[in-house]
Amino acid sequence: MGDTDALNIPKSSFPRVIIVGGGFGGIALAKKLRGKEVQVVLLDKNNYHTFQPLLYQVSTGGLEPDSIAYPLRKVFQGYSNFFFRLAEVTQVVIESNLVQTNIGNLRYDYLVIGTGSETNFFGNDEIEKNSMGMKSIPQSLNLRSLILENFEQALLTDNLHERDALMNFVIVGGGPTGVELAGALAEIKKGILPKDYPDLDTRKAQINLIQSGDRILKEMSEKASKKAEDFLEELGVQVWKNIRVTGYDGKTVTTKTDLVFEAATMVWAAGVKAVSVKGLEAKDIIMPGNRMKVNNFNQIAGYENIFAIGDLACMASDEMPNGHPMVAQPAIQQGRHLGENIVRMLNSKPMKPFIYKDKGSMATVGRNKAVVDLKHYKFQGIFAWFVWMFVHLFFLIGFRNRAVVFVNWVYNYVKFDREARLIIRPYNRDYSQFKD
Repeated sequence: MGDTDALNIPKSSFPRVIIVGGGFGGIALAKKLRGKEVQVVLLDKNNYHTFQPLLYQVSTGGLEPDSIAYPLRKVFQGYSNFFFRLAEVTQVVIESNLVQTNIGNLRYDYLVIGTGSETNFFGNDEIEKNSMGMKSIPQSLNLRSLILENFEQALLTDNLHERDALMNFVIVGGGPTGVELAGALAEIKKGILPKDYPDLDTRKAQINLIQSGDRILKEMSEKASKKAEDFLEELGVQVWKNIRVTGYDGKTVTTKTDLVFEAATMVWAAGVKAVSVKGLEAKDIIMPGNRMKVNNFNQIAGYENIFAIGDLACMASDEMPNGHPMVAQPAIQQGRHLGENIVRMLNSKPMKPFIYKDKGSMATVGRNKAVVDLKHYKFQGIFAWFVWMFVHLFFLIGFRNRAVVFVNWVYNYVKFDREARLIIRPYNRDYSQFKD
């Protein structure tokens, strides 16, 4: 093998840390290890980092995808002893300290898995086949195309029932993703569709948000939940609570009650599950949501040199029996902390347990409408909306992305417009089922 290993990674006298996943946690960890006496190898199936909290704006034409994506190689320009490979990890061979990928195999001294999460359909194959997810940029572009194609198709039919179904939207899941998407669609209905489709009665378009529990944004305060629901209803969104969706055949949404919805678009935002790696399937470490049981140092139960961070890690405690919320902040904090602990391990010092600092939660519903829960303060309305924008701009990677997003937001606010409503790659849905 000469002086290189598989994947053309040079051999090194330093311990090798392989990071699987270029999400919030993986990036935070790699940055923390900069300049340390380790060789860092980052593996990801994409060559970019996705700022997932703004995916809904790509789906609704508020932003182009390149404004919320950032090249991973550019993040780490100038880093010594750092290597990125575009690869998909297929299996971990624990006995050999080996990571198998679709482009070759690589040995590790320390392995950190931060593969994030994906949409959880809870085993409902029909819903998985016919509904739309929104966990990646390609999925968001598919949803954007489908939304626009539905209105183009609605122009072509004289059947009122078919036209209504094409203009009806069902969003399942009352968490931040569902709430923010519903608000964005409501604003499109109000400010953009009448101008784009003057020969279509877009007032009949319906946005339905369905929540299985008794309130939306259940992870936030009751005050925030109630205010967000009020905001949505002001925008014309129909909020349905205590309704459980059981099926969707591409045209009809069925529920456990007699309630049905005829809709050409159903977005499933009702849950996520961790993306695990083959080779680590021991039953005693797999927790609900496909997460992996880790200790206070993010070590996967039973292993000293294999770690999990972010959505994959379930660090249960008395305060958080189900682990930390599957959002960006725990991943970022765990990544930074683990970087410090790996350095401590290399220096034969004891690791420090991870302590999560809850910085609050927030969600936007639309123009001048947001809810924010901080540790000591809770507020809603226009000030919360500005706080939401500032926080999201701050955590975007790259000056260009921040500038582009800021300019787009200012333009959209002043003009009440969303210019990225483009069918770049058609979704090509079969509309024959909507014809009588």
